[in-house]
Amino acid sequence: MRTRLLALLIALMAAVLLALGFPLAASMAAAEQQAVVVDRIDDTARFASLAQYVTARSQARSPTTAENRRRDERLATLVDELDRYHDLYGIRAGVFYRDGSAMAAAPSGWQVPAQGEGAAAFAEALVGRRSHDPPQVWPWQDDRIAVASPVVRDGDVVAVVLTDSPTGPMRSRILHGWLPLAAGEAAAMLVAVAVAFRMTAWVLEPVRVLDKAAHDIATGRLASRVAAMSGPPELRRLARSFNEMADHVETVLEQQRAFVADASHQLRNPLSALLLRIDLLALELPEGNEEIASVRAEGRRLARVLDDLLGLALAEHAPADLRLTDVAALAAGRVAAWRPAAESKGVELRAEGSGAVTGWADPIALSSALDAVVDNAVKFTPAGESVTVSTAAEGDRVTVEVADRGPGLTEDELARVGDRFWRSSRHQNVSGSGLGLSISRALLAAGGAEISYARNEPHGLRVLISLPRNAPDDAPEAG
Repeated sequence: MRTRLLALLIALMAAVLLALGFPLAASMAAAEQQAVVVDRIDDTARFASLAQYVTARSQARSPTTAENRRRDERLATLVDELDRYHDLYGIRAGVFYRDGSAMAAAPSGWQVPAQGEGAAAFAEALVGRRSHDPPQVWPWQDDRIAVASPVVRDGDVVAVVLTDSPTGPMRSRILHGWLPLAAGEAAAMLVAVAVAFRMTAWVLEPVRVLDKAAHDIATGRLASRVAAMSGPPELRRLARSFNEMADHVETVLEQQRAFVADASHQLRNPLSALLLRIDLLALELPEGNEEIASVRAEGRRLARVLDDLLGLALAEHAPADLRLTDVAALAAGRVAAWRPAAESKGVELRAEGSGAVTGWADPIALSSALDAVVDNAVKFTPAGESVTVSTAAEGDRVTVEVADRGPGLTEDELARVGDRFWRSSRHQNVSGSGLGLSISRALLAAGGAEISYARNEPHGLRVLISLPRNAPDDAPEAG
């Protein structure tokens, strides 16, 4: 989200800067070219005034000797001015009769272009108008600027003054004028990017805090709340609403847990009294009565369910006491504790893996979860088979795997294993309440651990417990 918002803000700011920069650059180039065109217009007007009184080639009457001398003097002056103009500025200039022949031109021999801007400017001046402004020449174009003015005598256009200017100096000035503009645009873009980063952080900071609080609550840390923060008013209001919702959810869950715990505790006493009465009643009945044995079994099963319900309520309520733990040593200890029970059933229980693997866990919760998992593995593994408990470090996680050689579970059953009160239909005759793995999951989740299930080829079940290897952000410092 941060990347998308940054990209949007930067793109908008860049578009605004470019929308301002391009017209300004074009205006600067147009102003520079207009100055050149105005200068050429002044030059052509001056040359036209010099050529105005040069006698045309065809005369209504034969000129006198004095008139010829004056014409020659004016023509010589015009030619001299054109030559000096070309030598000084490198601009081609000439005065041409209507048919395109040269009255005077510099450099010598230069003619009216047959096509292009020069030809268009000459044709436009023949009708008595100054040529229109030439197209804009950009720094990357090696074009020339042609400007033409008519030479008018007695109301008629008798000749045309045409200049053809190189644009190198002008393009260089345009480019140099653009450099400060480009520098300003780059500086403004850097400021815009900094503002975009700041604005994005300001807008998304409440979202980040909300996301962290929501993740904490989703992983079982129900006390997590969103502190007072800056940001847009809508997000601050959302943060307050989130805290109110979290308070309400925590209250409802607390009431639910308290009800389960109280109900489990309050039912134990009447159930114990009922079992005692059943035992007394059994003394009055013949030895081996099947009905009374069935009632006793159901009573004991109900007592186990109540005990497990109380354990589940406590597991979901108790906070995790996270500390740096030698997971391999803890797993080896639970294997040693369960080995006598496994041997009495003819099952081999062994520990494998590294000698010392540390992770962050609640030792009591992890021990209880391992007890439940190992108990299930031993319970469902037939005699002569084995149960393996292995510990390993994988990246930033520590894993404890309990693999048995029992009947295992189908794919549909794997999707449901760990649900409360769920038991496979093939294992209904095995003692249990269906809450052991649910309690394990609740105990592990409080400390940021996870439990998952998979098939153990060729048969059996693999239970994988994954723990964080590094300290959580809210964990106390190790002493």
